[in-house]
Amino acid sequence: MQRSGKSMGNGYTNRIETKVIGPPSPQPLSRRERGFCDTLPRGRGSKPGITFDFLSNPEPSINPFYQRACFVTAAARVDRMPPDQGREVAFAGRSNAGKSSAINTICHRRQLARTSKTPGRTQQVVFFALDETRRLVDLPGYGYAKVSEAVKLQWQRLLASYLEQRKSLAGLVVVMDIRHPLTAFDLQMLEWGRQAELELLLLLTKSDKLKRGAARAERERVAKAIAVDGGRVQVDLFSAQTRLGTEPVHSVLDRWLGVRGRATE
Repeated sequence: MQRSGKSMGNGYTNRIETKVIGPPSPQPLSRRERGFCDTLPRGRGSKPGITFDFLSNPEPSINPFYQRACFVTAAARVDRMPPDQGREVAFAGRSNAGKSSAINTICHRRQLARTSKTPGRTQQVVFFALDETRRLVDLPGYGYAKVSEAVKLQWQRLLASYLEQRKSLAGLVVVMDIRHPLTAFDLQMLEWGRQAELELLLLLTKSDKLKRGAARAERERVAKAIAVDGGRVQVDLFSAQTRLGTEPVHSVLDRWLGVRGRATE
């Protein structure tokens, strides 16, 4: 990572800028909510700062808690990650499954997690803070990136170490393209999650690419396959284009992260 403070070397910038695209958010962030990120521990060479870039036409159901997400740091080693305290939820998926778009939609932000036409851009474990004790984590995409086998092996070891050692990890969201679910890499990720005794949520992204009936049928097929495979995994349809599935994901995250006032039993 660069030490200039202008770039983290991973597509995230450290400049302070606040802007709203389209109509204002129904519940604008307070100065305290915008500023708490400035006090959080960060990766070596990083400085405080966040660009708030809301999606236009916010829906009444959007949970403003997740709009507060801000980039903290990115780490290629477990010992470079933020302190292992509080609670965090990680997102994993193939490099072309729409993981970054899903995170942006869940947080109702355009460019929180950087999307790219080149799969495999996320090459480090990226941390986003929701408040002083809760985080979302974007894990490196797997299975597609055009990198050497040595680098892929390094990513695999990083993912395994993170899932096994991270005590603050409360749950794992595995993102799969509904048109190509349950690849060998997806099943490996689910198995790692089970071995780590994590709560698991499987999101079938790009559900808008299928007709409603076909999407529901595919969800049932995947749910049955996962059940036969010996695991208790919630399976939901999701679309970054239509925001289908956003509220169910919020409910799961609320429970895992212990968000008061919204957590379900």
